[in-house]
Amino acid sequence: MRSQTAPPRAARVATWLYFGLNGFAVGMWVVHIPSIEHATGISHSTLGLLLLVLGGAAFTGMQVAGPLVDRLGQRRLVPAAGVLLGIALAGPGLATNWWTLGLTLILIGFGNGSIDVGMNAQAVVVERGYPRPIMAAFHAMWSIGGAIAALIGAATLRAGVPTEVTLGVAGAVCIVIALAASRFLIEASADEADEPTEVRAKPPGKLVWALGGLAFGLMLAEGVANDWAALHFRDILGTSVSTAAYAYGAFAVAMTVGRFLTDRVAAVVGPAAIVRWGAAMAAVGLTIVIVVPWVPVALFGWALFGLGLAGGVPQLFTAAGNLDPRAAGALMARVVGLGYVGLLAGPALIGGLAHWMPLNIAFILPLVLCVLTFLGGPVLKSRS
Repeated sequence: MRSQTAPPRAARVATWLYFGLNGFAVGMWVVHIPSIEHATGISHSTLGLLLLVLGGAAFTGMQVAGPLVDRLGQRRLVPAAGVLLGIALAGPGLATNWWTLGLTLILIGFGNGSIDVGMNAQAVVVERGYPRPIMAAFHAMWSIGGAIAALIGAATLRAGVPTEVTLGVAGAVCIVIALAASRFLIEASADEADEPTEVRAKPPGKLVWALGGLAFGLMLAEGVANDWAALHFRDILGTSVSTAAYAYGAFAVAMTVGRFLTDRVAAVVGPAAIVRWGAAMAAVGLTIVIVVPWVPVALFGWALFGLGLAGGVPQLFTAAGNLDPRAAGALMARVVGLGYVGLLAGPALIGGLAHWMPLNIAFILPLVLCVLTFLGGPVLKSRS
């Protein structure tokens, strides 16, 4: 019997809110990067270094939050991380130079990394209360939160609302949601934590690193699409800037729709099939992008790439969280952390390769990783 402090349905909605909160907070920061860069008077190169600082702080937050989730529980850590992220979100609007911006980005990164691990760990616990997979829909809510931020940010910038006001209000909204939703979070039951499992009989070290490697590959591919899809249309296919935006739009919309559909498909075919055949679909889509010079077909390729990548990462996070319920946070921190490294590394690697070869040829790197993920997907069967 589960000893839950809230009904699974209420916990599910609360977890949706935390995923949406996280996507909204990140989206509000991203939308305001140009105005913050101008207000602080920093150069593009300085901004690039500060973004690396943000990424490093996020990775640190993930590794710190993992053990804390296991020690303190998700009902404490997830709201605390949400409040920290909300407070930190107001900072960039108040920054006046590179070092004050850097300090606020350290807080944003740490809060973002902490809530990322915590909310994914909570999603795994909530999913155990349902007879079917529900993890991918949580990740879709992250995308919805980011889309809402983009719409609100565009509207406030167009209306001339000061950045510090917009980010301050957005941060306050995040704090309110984080605190209001906290009472509905649940913890893993004592029965789940104490129950011996076949996996726990042998150390999950090799499995967790295998899952992390797959997450690295898939999220590297996602990062490439995020930063280079529009540039592929502009530089390789010769489109206008406005048309180029459709490349990333096709990818992002397809990924969001795919995540809402993934759970039902995973309930029928299993997580290993989602990872393997999703990676195969992504490989086909990216191959189209690499070789086809016609815009409508390339647009379809980017959409197929997003659809293929949609379901894999949620399955890997679920698998990591279920390897050992007693150390779910620490194990998930490794997988989420490696995936995040891939997300950051992908765009930079493609940028380096693009100095030596055409951009579309550089996309062979994520293509190879998709193929390797297809080959490595059966690792999920080995833990089931």
